[in-house]
Amino acid sequence: MKTVIAILFTFIGLSSYAQENLDDYKYIIVPKKFDAFKNMNEHQTSTLIKFLFTGKGFTTVYEDQLPEDLKFNRCLGVVADLQDDSSMFSTKTIINLIDCNDKIVFSTMQGISKIKQYKEAYNEAIRESMRSFNGINYTYSDKKEKEEPVTVSFKNDVKKLDESKAVKILEGEKAKEKEKVTKSTAVISDETEKTQYYKDQTPVASNIKKAEPKTSVLKNVEVKKTAVKDIWYAQATETGYQLVDSSPKVRMNLMKSSADNVFMAKTDTKNGMVYQKDGDWIFEYYENDKLVQEELNIKF
Repeated sequence: MKTVIAILFTFIGLSSYAQENLDDYKYIIVPKKFDAFKNMNEHQTSTLIKFLFTGKGFTTVYEDQLPEDLKFNRCLGVVADLQDDSSMFSTKTIINLIDCNDKIVFSTMQGISKIKQYKEAYNEAIRESMRSFNGINYTYSDKKEKEEPVTVSFKNDVKKLDESKAVKILEGEKAKEKEKVTKSTAVISDETEKTQYYKDQTPVASNIKKAEPKTSVLKNVEVKKTAVKDIWYAQATETGYQLVDSSPKVRMNLMKSSADNVFMAKTDTKNGMVYQKDGDWIFEYYENDKLVQEELNIKF
């Protein structure tokens, strides 16, 4: 009986000490990714811990959503660190609260789960660890803020402020407010009993590079122009046209294709195609592995 009473008094003493310690801190900061894991909010550990601390009366924030007073004085908060001591057959967790000097100010009991599925196992183990806060009636004491040095403002001593400077200051304040709103909406989170949801919408650098202009595959194209007097006359045939000069001599045969104004072309020495481009007729063929475009003067 004496042993039980001694343990009870020890527990009460530890609870009182823990409460007095935690009352000095205004915020509990929850990392969006714990060192024990590779991924953000893995097994929903971050959202679960934030939800449970909030349910026990603590003001809980994510590490990337710090309020202004905490940004300027990190000693107002403690970081909730998840210590993972899991083995092959059981999941074991301890939650440490670490202050701005990297000192552990509070450690929970070890939560243990035998569940095989990781998500359910961490959920059970973390909830068991959080039972260490059941006897703590947390109430923030602003002792740390009162101990902060007083900042004296001399703004009332300023007699006159240049109008252009005033405009610049006003614009700067508006820009800061806009940035603040943007940052506050960068993360969407929902921590409830049934749902632990976290989505980071912070813009990331794009890995998409500006497309470089493609270099034409046809690097060497020779363009030839026929003399103005060298006119070829088109005469209809069963397959298309034959082109004759003023002799008259047949200079080329054109065979119709499935496309308008595009013909397969053949001379005594060359094979290619004839098509219309910007009102001109072009004879395109290969000569010594080089693409040649020859402008023709055709009269239909």
